Amino acid sequence: MKPMSTDAQTTPQSLTQRLANPTRFMELSGVILPWLSALAAGIILYGLYLTFFVAPPDYQQGETVKIMFIHVPSAWLGMMGYAMIAISSFGLLVFRHPLADVSAKAAAPIGAAFTLLALITGSLWGKPMWGTYWVWDARLTSVLILFFLYLGLMALRSSLDDEALAAKQTAVLGLAGVVILPIIKFSVDWWNTLHQPASVVKMGGPAIHPSILYPLIINAVGFSILFLALHMKGMRNEVLRRRVKALRMAEVEQAARGREASTAASG
Repeated sequence: MKPMSTDAQTTPQSLTQRLANPTRFMELSGVILPWLSALAAGIILYGLYLTFFVAPPDYQQGETVKIMFIHVPSAWLGMMGYAMIAISSFGLLVFRHPLADVSAKAAAPIGAAFTLLALITGSLWGKPMWGTYWVWDARLTSVLILFFLYLGLMALRSSLDDEALAAKQTAVLGLAGVVILPIIKFSVDWWNTLHQPASVVKMGGPAIHPSILYPLIINAVGFSILFLALHMKGMRNEVLRRRVKALRMAEVEQAARGREASTAASG
């Protein structure tokens, strides 16, 4: 009986490891990234055109409702970014995925930026609606905590010189902090808040008129693709940074061995 070939013995996990090889990631992402960026730019421009020239003003909120087309996608992506960090952290701690920490590190500043944008646009939207830029509402407060979690992850990583230790500790914090996501999602249902309840993803279908829902979905798709493009670019930058660091360390070690050999020869 002929033994199974190496290819036949390949497990799904080893296949995943091969596909996640940093060199293959750099090759594939180098091809995809320009197209992804162009697609994001095109959809966002179309979404902005719908926002300012097609979508009608709301009968209650007037033109201020158009803040929603930036605010809602930003809030979604702030949560998606942290979910990506949690998944990447799980991949690092459990499967030792070679690109897991690269993914988590790249996602943190992007998620933080979208969360901050959600907070700023929410405040601008809240002023004409609630008469104030900020209230300690359950939804607003939980999103603010999410922003602080992002800052905490980045601060923890930058405070540690040992990259392996930094990766593990930020992964643990990332997984522990994922509890904030269901709190944000269901805060408007669990507590009496000023923030409006879910209007798009809800039982029974969206509660928004199609003239507003369609531009909102287009903007959400465009911003999501932009997030993926920025995340891929961030991962590429991190892979290159680690390669440069490894080369420099190798040069330092080689120089040190050369000095030791020279000292031994002269002695």
